Amino acid sequence: MSKTPLLLGLVLALAAGNALAKGDARKGKSLAYTCTGCHGIAEYKNAYPSYHVPKIAGQNEAYLVSALTAYAKGERSHPTMKAQAMSFNAQEIADIAAYISAQTPAKK
Repeated sequence: MSKTPLLLGLVLALAAGNALAKGDARKGKSLAYTCTGCHGIAEYKNAYPSYHVPKIAGQNEAYLVSALTAYAKGERSHPTMKAQAMSFNAQEIADIAAYISAQTPAKK
């Protein structure tokens, strides 16, 4: 039996999976609305006074996907971020990341 059809099938399956995970910034805009509550307010600090909430507009898309996925899996610890990330599926995370990464960071 030739390995070519099996290899071709695997390549096509991986390509289809990657295409599915590509974020749609238009969909991400409405999903990311709640993110701006903390990450979009200048000089905002959360309930822990020593913790500065990072501004995420313009952040690397792959990094955002990785971070949100890690929060959802409990690999990164922050109760609010974990709760938020767990409410999204992988496609929604990709959409959010596409939108946020396309935004212009606020000037300091």
